[in-house]
Amino acid sequence: MRDTTASRLAPSDFRTLMQGLKYCVLLHDARTYDILWANRAACELLGWTVDELRPLKAPDMSKNALQYSRELGHRWLGHAVEHGISATEWCYRSKSGEEILTEAIAIRVALPTRAVVLVQFRDIAEEKAVRRDLFRTESRLRAFLSGLAEGIVVLDDANRVVFASESAARLLGGGIHGADFTGYCCGGPVPDREGRYRFAAPGGEPRWYAATCQYIEIESDLQGRMLLFYDITDRVRTEEEHRRDTQRLNHLARNNAMGDMAMAIAHEVSQPLAAAYNFVEGARGRLGSGDQAVAWGLDNAARQIERARRILASLRGYVGRLEQSEQLTDLNAIVRDCAYFIELRAQEHAVAVEFDLTAEPLPVRCENVLIGQVVMNLAFNAVDEMAGRPQEERTVRVTTRRGAEGTAVLAVRDRGNGPPREDSLFDGVFTSKENGSGIGLALSHRIITRHGGRIDVEANQPRGAVFRFALPLAPPGP
Repeated sequence: MRDTTASRLAPSDFRTLMQGLKYCVLLHDARTYDILWANRAACELLGWTVDELRPLKAPDMSKNALQYSRELGHRWLGHAVEHGISATEWCYRSKSGEEILTEAIAIRVALPTRAVVLVQFRDIAEEKAVRRDLFRTESRLRAFLSGLAEGIVVLDDANRVVFASESAARLLGGGIHGADFTGYCCGGPVPDREGRYRFAAPGGEPRWYAATCQYIEIESDLQGRMLLFYDITDRVRTEEEHRRDTQRLNHLARNNAMGDMAMAIAHEVSQPLAAAYNFVEGARGRLGSGDQAVAWGLDNAARQIERARRILASLRGYVGRLEQSEQLTDLNAIVRDCAYFIELRAQEHAVAVEFDLTAEPLPVRCENVLIGQVVMNLAFNAVDEMAGRPQEERTVRVTTRRGAEGTAVLAVRDRGNGPPREDSLFDGVFTSKENGSGIGLALSHRIITRHGGRIDVEANQPRGAVFRFALPLAPPGP
C-alpha cells in the first residue's frame, strides 16, 4: 500500500521536520565519516554552524580522552555501517570548549545518492549526575542498613516476608525472605503494635526483641506492615536478674526480721518459763510424801520446762552470736554447735542423723554463724527430704573431710529422690517444699562463695543426693 501522506510532503518539508527535532542529528558520509549536515539542535548544542562543522574531525569536537579518540569514533561509525546500528556514550566538545556527555545512536541510511550514517545524540550529563547521586545514595543506604543492629522486615497481609534487610537476615537467618513470619514468633502472635516479642529462626534459640510496627506503601513497589526490631535479650536478662535480686533482698529482710523476732520471743518466753519452773519445784517440795501420781506429773512438767529453757537458751546464744568479722575456727566445731538443732529437727520426723567428723581439726577463716547457717540449711533440707521415706530409710549422714587443693569439705547425704535437675537450684527460685521459700539454698550459695568456697550437688549412691561445700583451709599459724 502506498503512503499517500508522505507522497504529498516535499523534500523541503522533511528538512523542516529535521530542524524541528529536539534530538541532535549529525549526518556522516558512510565511507569517509566526514560530517555532511547537522540539524538546528546539534548546532545550538555544539555552538558551530553547519559550515563550521563540515571540516571538523573527531579530535576537533570530542573530549581529549582515550575513549573518545578518532580511531574509536571511526570504529563506532563503522559498526553502524556494517550492522545497521550502533550505540555508545560519546563526549563532544563544543566550540566554547564545554564537554558534553551524550547518548549517541548511529544508524546507516541508504540514500539514493549515497550511504550515510545518521547520528542522533542527546545531552545526558545531568541524567548521569542524577544516576551517580542515586547510586551513591543507594550505596550509602545499603551500607547503613547492613551495619544496623536493628532488623527490618515487611510483611504482606498473609504475614509473609516480602522484604528483609541484611541485618534482619543476620538476626533471624538467611532464609527469612519469603517465609511465613508466624514461624519466627515464639509463644505469641505476629507483632501488630509496639512491644517486646520473642523471635527465633525455626529450630533456633528464642531471643527477646523490642519491635515497632507501621504500615508503609512505596508506590506499587513495596507495601505492607513494616517491623523494626532489635535484640534486647541482655536487657531482659538483666531486668530479670534485678527482679530476682529484689526478691532475694526481700527474703533476706524477712529472714532478718525473723531472727529479731526469735530473739524477742526467746527473751520474753524465758522469764515465764523460769517462773513456771520455780512454781513446779515449789509445789513438789510441799507435796512431800503425798500423791505419787501428782509428783510424777510435776516431775515430767519440770523436765519439759527445762527442755524448753535449754532450747531458748541455745536459740538466744545462736542468734546473738552474729560476728561482724571472720575468725579462725574449726569446721568440726561449727558442725558440733549445729548438731543440737539438727537433731531436734530430725526427731520431729523420726530421722536418724549420723555425724562422721574428722579427728583432726579443719581450720577455716569464716563467720561462724553464717557457715553454721549453711550447715543447718543443708541438714534441714535432707531431714525434710527423708521425712516421707519408709522408716528404715530415714537416715541422714553429715561428714567432714580434708579435701583436695587445701580445702575443708562438708557433705550432707540423704537417700531421697536424688538431686533436682533445675538450673535455678541456687538462685533463690527453686524449692521442692509445699511451703518453702527457696531462699535457703540461695543464701547458702552466697555465703559459701563470699568465703571463697564452692557449693554443689550430685547424686548419692545407690539413691539420694549429696550436697557438699568446700572452704579454703586456713594457713598454719606461726
